[in-house]
Amino acid sequence: MKVSIIGGGGLVGSCAGYALQCGGIVREIALLDVNAELAVGQALDMAHGAPSVADQVIVGGGYEHIPSSDVICITAGLRRKPDESRLDLINRNTDLFVSILDQIKAAGLKEDAIVVVVSNPVDILTYVAAHRLGLPKQKVIGLGTQLDTIRFCCLISSELKAPPTQTKALILGEHGDSMVPIWSSATIAGLPLDKYPGWNPNLANQLFTRTKGSGAEVIKRKGGAGFAVGIAIRDVIESIALNSQKVLPVSSIQEGCYGIRDVALSVPTVVGRCGVVDRHEIDLWPKEVQGLRASGAALRKTLEVVLNRVG
Repeated sequence: MKVSIIGGGGLVGSCAGYALQCGGIVREIALLDVNAELAVGQALDMAHGAPSVADQVIVGGGYEHIPSSDVICITAGLRRKPDESRLDLINRNTDLFVSILDQIKAAGLKEDAIVVVVSNPVDILTYVAAHRLGLPKQKVIGLGTQLDTIRFCCLISSELKAPPTQTKALILGEHGDSMVPIWSSATIAGLPLDKYPGWNPNLANQLFTRTKGSGAEVIKRKGGAGFAVGIAIRDVIESIALNSQKVLPVSSIQEGCYGIRDVALSVPTVVGRCGVVDRHEIDLWPKEVQGLRASGAALRKTLEVVLNRVG
């Protein structure tokens, strides 16, 4: 399998490439970037480590790699300027994203290629990608709340001094302000979270608030997230490459799950070689379902503004 990462010269794209290299899953990793020299340099740096990791082809370049790619991962995006509104940033990122989609389309995709959207606002851009590229909806997956979910699990496990790999809790809905914590199914080592030693319901709001602010916290401390988002991207691409059919909280255009339609957001999603295989409408507390539907409504308002702009 070949994965092309658009924006592969940047922090997120290069971390995603490195995570895929360390995972040793895919055969070829191509880093694509508007700064071609940077992409080639990142690929060269990774390739130098290949003898100690995995037998992979790692290259830098441009859109000439798209026609032979099985997965196209789009990480390119812009950061907010000082005093810039959220909508202005969305408009600038959407304009950049549409230009990338048009170049992908011009290059030509394989018939069974999967597009993984990481660029923000990821839910809006996942919807735009599916429609702009004319792909079946199941072939376009947004990273969604996979990153928020692993951050959430990290903070819960740290607070309770529990093993991170045995801590299971979901964030669903928008990757943004209206994201929804799913406490109803949260467990540690199979034990319901409220039965785990040391759990205190008063921690819930504190942990979720810190999860929502984790991205901003990392930006403040080091300038931007890279390692964790690279791992989150690997989680998704690995399930595609191995047809693992893992259930992941990723974003796709909804067709009725929890009563939500015609907007992209994250629900428990089965991910395999053909993209979105299925969605699971697990039992949630009523307030969690209400939160998901509110998240969908909030995204739809923004989406209508964006679609009026890009057509």
